Amino acid sequence: MEEYFILTCRDFQTFFIHPQIILFDMAKIAKKAEKAKKIKTGKGLKLDVVNPNAAGIDVSSTEMQVCVPEDRDDDHNRCFGTFTCDLHQISAWLTACRIDTVAMESTGIYWIPLYMRLLADGFDVLLGNAKAIKNIAEKSTDEVDAEWIMLLHSYGLIKASFQPCNFARDIRNLTRHRDNLLRTASKEVLRMQKYMGLMNIKLPNVISDILGKSGQDIISAIIKGERDPKKLALLADPRCKATVKEIEKSLEANWDENLIFMLKQCWQLYHYTQAQMVEIEKQVETLIGKYKAGLPQEMPVPSECKRCNKSESPKNKISIDIEQYAHELWGVNLMKIPGIKKGSLFRLVGELGHDFVSKFDSYKNFCNWANLVPNNKISGGKLLSSKLPKRKNPVGQILRVAASSLQNEKSSLGIYFRKIQAKKGRGDAVVATANKIGRIIYTMVKNKTEYDASLGQEKQLEILKKKVKRAQKELDKLQKKASACEKEN
Repeated sequence: MEEYFILTCRDFQTFFIHPQIILFDMAKIAKKAEKAKKIKTGKGLKLDVVNPNAAGIDVSSTEMQVCVPEDRDDDHNRCFGTFTCDLHQISAWLTACRIDTVAMESTGIYWIPLYMRLLADGFDVLLGNAKAIKNIAEKSTDEVDAEWIMLLHSYGLIKASFQPCNFARDIRNLTRHRDNLLRTASKEVLRMQKYMGLMNIKLPNVISDILGKSGQDIISAIIKGERDPKKLALLADPRCKATVKEIEKSLEANWDENLIFMLKQCWQLYHYTQAQMVEIEKQVETLIGKYKAGLPQEMPVPSECKRCNKSESPKNKISIDIEQYAHELWGVNLMKIPGIKKGSLFRLVGELGHDFVSKFDSYKNFCNWANLVPNNKISGGKLLSSKLPKRKNPVGQILRVAASSLQNEKSSLGIYFRKIQAKKGRGDAVVATANKIGRIIYTMVKNKTEYDASLGQEKQLEILKKKVKRAQKELDKLQKKASACEKEN
């Protein structure tokens, strides 16, 4: 059976890529599922059925339990397999039962093939958090769970999980794979340091980065067979802070051919991993080109990207012009935000997609989804706890890393970080600053407005003026006390 790659843009169109983009028939796209509605009756408020053509699916690794309304089929709660042919059967049965919208649990990775299949066939698919869909009515079985999901969805009581379009999903898979390779490369660096330490090579003590130009030249020469410390020390760059004699002393070692062999393999694995990361970046660049070609024509053409010219570390740098590509997708340059660099932007493109702001009602919902908002528990009018939920969100982690780099930043965000850190500690400062960065990103993309650093400076000026007033009041009190003491004496 032929495979199709689908680009689904909620509120716009759906595209098939096989191998070129063909516009999908808009008449086949199901109406977007509605949220819960309350209606007033003589006996009080009542929930209205807002999705009458709804189905519920309980997902597992070996079977799919699908439930539709009772009036659609005699056997309205069926069990299907998980093979590709079974997924097509599910779609055909739902079509025969006149189903428009489907709700399912996000169980592991088992939901993804069916989710993609149903989207391709024009259903509006809603992915719900498994924790939020708990059956409290009866003993839990696959049949009961599927019927419960259908019932909740028919009343619009299931909150949809955020899912990017399929092209963004492909980019996200590649960016996450690059992160895994980056972690693999860092492990190989630690192993190289270990083997050098076993031979008493103290190069990491005199050179801050053994993967810089000097370190790479010296290690490469050692692997090729050079053992003379004087010749090896001369390979160091003249800009090194350590002197040639210090480097020479650090290279007086107990040469062990077995350890050098392992050092060589780690060296080769590191460079192989680096080459793979470059290949991933080129593949992402190709996907972004297809992504842009499939975007709706109604989207406004972004203005020229004004570069922010941030300094980037040469190690693990992004080889493609991600700043320009991100500007073409979102219409604004997020690199202007302090703390956001090319690595962060590269991952955000895959994690969010071009239309993420249309899937969140406000920046508060966006930050809550990114796990940057405390989960306040209030009972009896009292705040019982306000801890962050114990869950990992990739976007939230990206924003936290960006916030951590602002500790010594002179911008308004850096000042805000230090202000929260002085009050509540570094951990709370990282989360609070990441929350602020998330708000800025959402607002910039939503309103198509560039980052304005002067707004934060004006607020900072007001804060400084307030500090001067408080200090002046304290000074006046001290002067009064001093004058009172003088009169008494």
